[in-house]
Amino acid sequence: MIAAVELRKGMCFERNGQIFTVVDFQHNKHGRGSAVVWVKMKNVQTGAVVEDTFNPTDKFPKVTFQEKEMTYLYNDGDLYYFMDPETFEQFPYEKSLVEDALPYILENTNVIVKLFKDKVFSIAPQLFVHLKVVDCEPGVQGDTTKMAFKPAKLETGLVVQVPLFINIGESVKIDTRTGEYVERS
Repeated sequence: MIAAVELRKGMCFERNGQIFTVVDFQHNKHGRGSAVVWVKMKNVQTGAVVEDTFNPTDKFPKVTFQEKEMTYLYNDGDLYYFMDPETFEQFPYEKSLVEDALPYILENTNVIVKLFKDKVFSIAPQLFVHLKVVDCEPGVQGDTTKMAFKPAKLETGLVVQVPLFINIGESVKIDTRTGEYVERS
């Protein structure tokens, strides 16, 4: 069993006979009232996304699912093709399954495919990815008094805040859970 306060992005749990994966969550403590856990969750079987609030002590059965590493190959319209590196078999998936991972993946990069009862319900990038900066303002020299950031466009089209010393052509490490810059790579 897992308590509502322990829910994190990507976790799976059962509620009212349905299997859900956590898309987003927030723990809120109000002044005099009790704390609540707001959860945005996706139904694994239907794909429907719903939001709900729970008491932090509410408990749910934790669901285990399979994870398989696959390689993103290319897209053809609304279909995105992935290859199993063990069998070299290729699988097409709809854009709705891949949408959240797209800002972090390039062709020939590995992703994590999550399956429940042999049905794919989520495709996620690796926890950390290395992407090149394709557009940003020039680096500023000498401003070391504070941590200042500037927007930078990466090769996938993702825009992240990076330190002032990052320039076009450099590679940066991005945390895919938060979408934030980690370090120059």
